[in-house]
Amino acid sequence: MNESNTPPLSRRLAAEAIGTAALVAIVVGSGIAAQRLSPDQVGLQLLENSTATVFGLAVLILLFGPVSGAHFNPAVSLADWLAGRRTGTGLTAAHAGAYCLSQTGGAIAGAVLANLMFDESAARISTHDRAGTGHFIGEIVATAGLIALIFTLARTGRTAVAPAAVAAWIGAAYWFTSSTSFANPAVTIGRIFTDTFAGIAPASAPVFIIAQVLGALAGLGAVAYFYPTASAAAEDVVIPHPATTD
Repeated sequence: MNESNTPPLSRRLAAEAIGTAALVAIVVGSGIAAQRLSPDQVGLQLLENSTATVFGLAVLILLFGPVSGAHFNPAVSLADWLAGRRTGTGLTAAHAGAYCLSQTGGAIAGAVLANLMFDESAARISTHDRAGTGHFIGEIVATAGLIALIFTLARTGRTAVAPAAVAAWIGAAYWFTSSTSFANPAVTIGRIFTDTFAGIAPASAPVFIIAQVLGALAGLGAVAYFYPTASAAAEDVVIPHPATTD
């Protein structure tokens, strides 16, 4: 993408903050709704929660992709920075940091918004402990798959299918991973602030975030191995940016 066609940083950060807020509002809000609509039916609650997340995520990527790349995820933004170091492409370190801060702030705001929509306390710290070994492994798998998918689509010129493909991966990983596929440090932090079906206890969050970082590195490694001659610049819908030298 040419630099002249790239939206200003302030607009991209706003898109990342609002998009991440909307994503967390969808995850948390649908979790609260599922818990109320289907009490004592955990499997049905997860189906309702995952269905809303899949459709909502696809819409948000379509809405904000052309503006910021619709990362909504520090793991994606940091992977973009790391992947572009060799070729001078990707987000700069400063821009990646700004993306991460916007995403995290947006995630917290999204959890608060969802709580308020359902007449819950605006921000009540979760007591939902998720820090088991299986959860740790599940988050590595979910995040590795997400990063590998995004960068494979970008490197092979198939970003047009990103909204459906990314949403499909998250939806599938809701069900086949023990962690229900957070795969996102910002979303993990945001979900601390809701003591509902979708919440995660503060003590569990660092374990999830460490697993997500490891998963992101594994995903990048898989892309480098399977597509060693593909373009290193991820562009257009998923990760738009100009070439940089920072």
